[in-house]
Amino acid sequence: MSAEVKPGYKHSDVGIIPEDWDVVSLGEIGQCFIGLTYSPRDVQKNGTLVLRSSNIQGGDLVFDDNVYVDTEIPEKILVQDGDILICVRNGSRRLIGKCALLDKRVAGQTFGAFMSVFRTPDSAFTFHQFQSDLVKRQIEENIGATINQITNANLNAFKIPFPTDPYERAAIASVLSNIDTLISSLDQLIIKKRNILQATMQQLLTGQHRLPGFNREWEVRRLGEIGAFLKGSGVTRDQSGSGELPCVRYGEIYTSHHNVVRVFQSFISREVANNATPLKEGDILFAGSGETKAEIGKCVAFVDSFEAYAGGDIVILRPISSDSTYLGYALNTQEISRQKASRGQGDAVVHISANALNTVEIRLPPKDEQIAIATILSDMDTELASLVARSNKARLLKYGIMQELLTGRIRLTNKAPA
Repeated sequence: MSAEVKPGYKHSDVGIIPEDWDVVSLGEIGQCFIGLTYSPRDVQKNGTLVLRSSNIQGGDLVFDDNVYVDTEIPEKILVQDGDILICVRNGSRRLIGKCALLDKRVAGQTFGAFMSVFRTPDSAFTFHQFQSDLVKRQIEENIGATINQITNANLNAFKIPFPTDPYERAAIASVLSNIDTLISSLDQLIIKKRNILQATMQQLLTGQHRLPGFNREWEVRRLGEIGAFLKGSGVTRDQSGSGELPCVRYGEIYTSHHNVVRVFQSFISREVANNATPLKEGDILFAGSGETKAEIGKCVAFVDSFEAYAGGDIVILRPISSDSTYLGYALNTQEISRQKASRGQGDAVVHISANALNTVEIRLPPKDEQIAIATILSDMDTELASLVARSNKARLLKYGIMQELLTGRIRLTNKAPA
C-alpha cells in the first residue's frame, strides 16, 4: 500500500514530487558527448586544454595539472559555457560522477576520453541534480562490475525530478549557486590564511624575523637534551571507538592533527586504555611510521591537562622546560623535517625511532620568546579553524537545502499547491 501524500504532491518513479513537476530522463533535456581520445605525440606545451578528472575539485575547476594537445578536434566536443563536465571512467570508483559546471574560462577547450559533457539549456539546475543523492544512487547502480565507468547511455537514462516552470528551475539553481559562491569564497580565504600561516611560521620559527622586544641569542639543542622519550602502545583501529577516553593514533597525526591536538578522533574504553600510554600535558607526539621519508616523524603537541592516551607507533617526547606549543610548530618545519627524513629507515614502510629523534637538532629561542611565537601561531590557527568550520557548516547547509529543493519538498514559487 502506497504511503499517503499531502495535497499538491504525487507519487513518481523518483519518489514523491509536486503535482506540477515532471520526471524526465537526462536524454530528454540534453545530450551527452564522450571526450577526446589522443595519443602521447599529440601532447604539447601549448595548444587546446584537455579537461580531465584532475581539473575538478569540490565541484569547481582547477588548473594545477593541465594537459594540452595539438590535434584536430571535432567541434561538438569543444566545450561551451554552461556544459556539465562529468568523470565517467576512473581507477577510483568514488570519483565516478564528480562534476563541474563549465564557464567562459574554458569555452573552446576540450575534454578527455574518460570524461563526458552533458549539454542542456537547463545546465544551472541540472548541475545541482548531478550532486543529489538521487543521481548519486543511479551512478552507483550503473557502475560496471569490472571497470569503474558509466556510459553515455547510462547518463541519458538517469531520471530526475523536473519543475515544469522555468522560473522555479532558475530560482532553485540561484539559491544553490549562491551557497556555492559562499563556500568558494570561504575556501579561497582558507587558502590565503593557510599560506600566511606557513609564511609566518617560516619567518618566526627560523629567526628570520624577530618579534619586538626579543634580541637574545638562540641555542642549538638536541631533542634528547630538552626532554625524555617514551613510546605509545596498543589501540588498534577496531578499538578506536570503544569508549569515551580520548586517544591519538599514529595515522591521525598525518590526517587529523596538525601542530597541536585540538579535536580528538579516537575514544577508547578503560580496558583498552590500560594497554595504551597515558599522556601528560606538554607531550610531543611523533608518528613513528609512515609511507615516505619526507613525512616521517610528523608531530603534534598535546597541551591539555585532561586524561588522554597515545596508541602504538607513536614516539613521545616529554619536554623538561620548553614551551610545547612552540615545539609542536617548530618540529614540523622544513629544516627539522629534513633531519627526520635522513634518519628514517625502510622503503615500503618508513620508521623512525626515539634513538634517531634523540639526535635531531633544533634552534631554540629563550622560553619567553617561544611563548610569544607560539601565541601568535596558535591564534592564527584558531582563526583558520574557525573558517574551516564555517565552510563545513555551509556545505552541510547546502546539502540539506539541496535535498529539499531538488525534490520539491520546499518550493520556490508563488503558486499554491493544487
